[in-house]
Amino acid sequence: MNERQYAAAGVDLVSADQAKARIAVLVAGTRTDLSVGQVGAFGGMVRVPPGLRRPVLVLSTDGVGTKVLVALEAGRFDTVGEDLVNHSVNDILVHGATPVAFMDYVAGAGLTVQQIAGIVEGVARGCRQHEMALAGGETAQMPGLYQPGNFDLAGTIIGVVEEDQALHGDGIRPGDVLLGYQSTGLHTNGYTLARRIIFQQQQLQVGDRLGDTGQTVAEALLAVHRSYLSAVMPVISRIHGLAHITGGGIAGNLVRVLPAGVGAAVEARSWHWPPLFRFIQEAGGVSLEEMRDVFNLGVGLIAVLPQDAVAVAEAAARAAGVPTWVMGAIRPGTRGVRFIE
Repeated sequence: MNERQYAAAGVDLVSADQAKARIAVLVAGTRTDLSVGQVGAFGGMVRVPPGLRRPVLVLSTDGVGTKVLVALEAGRFDTVGEDLVNHSVNDILVHGATPVAFMDYVAGAGLTVQQIAGIVEGVARGCRQHEMALAGGETAQMPGLYQPGNFDLAGTIIGVVEEDQALHGDGIRPGDVLLGYQSTGLHTNGYTLARRIIFQQQQLQVGDRLGDTGQTVAEALLAVHRSYLSAVMPVISRIHGLAHITGGGIAGNLVRVLPAGVGAAVEARSWHWPPLFRFIQEAGGVSLEEMRDVFNLGVGLIAVLPQDAVAVAEAAARAAGVPTWVMGAIRPGTRGVRFIE
């Protein structure tokens, strides 16, 4: 099949080469002292940071779900790339890991050079903010598998932590405090239900005002997933466990870090849901139980730490511009999470 036939089939090699050239510039701008090899090579290479006694690599792969459909509707492509990086940083942060390198995967059909560059610019921006190399990735045009103009986005992160300093939650004990860290909105979960309520049931458009949020639909739904690295890492040695609140909500994620013999008691009235979540619940007639199962409800991260570490953790978060509040405690008993009304 020659190039003209390939283009007729839906893959434009000329545009693909132009996108690669734009991406190469973005990738080069994220290189760190740990970067090895050339931009555009078949594999990305980074050194393990020096000075570690027994380094453990922490890896995670994730995506941003149907938030990409909101980005398509709004015609804005850079924020979901940054979402992807921040989400991934948080996923390894809960183990105490420092991010070292990232790789992205963009798959779609009929994407323009500007759209692809916008997505990768968001990824590169997130990497630069974390002093992490965008070591490589893949952009795949797959007409037939994707509808024209649609795309999906995923990424893999590599971090590193000393083996004896890695967090697993096994240090959590009765009397520890639950410290909640504020989210910036839905982050990257619950968008299928949120989109159904906002776009289908309420018939709102991306430029419409969204309830009492003080934002348009696009502004509220495309708010960038917050990274908690700068808020948490200064006090990581004082923390017994961390839970990134993603799909499954507070209970579904906090339970993942609890050891046997303890449970988490979450004080439901210790914080107020942001207006976005109240709008979704009221406009969609969603039960309290389902809201808790699907959304973060304004809590993006929960640290489990001893009482005498709370003040210093709050101060570190405040310095990073992240609001926090005490939202419960660890108690002896059956492993699980319950809400105290």
